[in-house]
Amino acid sequence: MFVCAEPRWERAIARILRRLPPVEGAPVRLVAASGLSDPHGPVEAGAFLRERGIAFDCTRAEFPRIFVHELFHFVWLRLGNRARLAFEALVEGELAAGARGELGWSAEWRKSALRAADRRIRSRPWREYCCESFCDTAAWLYSGLAHHSEFTLAARYRRRRRAWFAESVEGKRLSI
Repeated sequence: MFVCAEPRWERAIARILRRLPPVEGAPVRLVAASGLSDPHGPVEAGAFLRERGIAFDCTRAEFPRIFVHELFHFVWLRLGNRARLAFEALVEGELAAGARGELGWSAEWRKSALRAADRRIRSRPWREYCCESFCDTAAWLYSGLAHHSEFTLAARYRRRRRAWFAESVEGKRLSI
């Protein structure tokens, strides 16, 4: 399933996979890389979906959270429109209710940059926010971390997301 260039990650990955619903798909290559960045600045990892790879530039402590986040980019891609739109509706309801915070910085900064029209027209920033929110939610649920400074979404919204994942993701095989 994973072609791991770093033996130090193998035990952490095995622990994480035990917490996840079953995962299936072609192998994903995992590599260490230093100095990763995107157009917005430094990043701790990057998923390369077409190349079926993930590059990491994170600490050992952050690896489980970052690994799950990046893995779920592959899940989002294959999730299907019905489930993606249902997750969009969930976070749209949160925004309409005035929910602040998120479950990771990648979703948080995108959420704060949204304009009112983005939701209505399903703009690229809106769709990117929904994807990052989905991946950050998965990292919160499955990384094994109970607390993190980036977990700022209120408990009532976390409960709703946990329920959505239980209904829409868990008990199914995750295609990556």
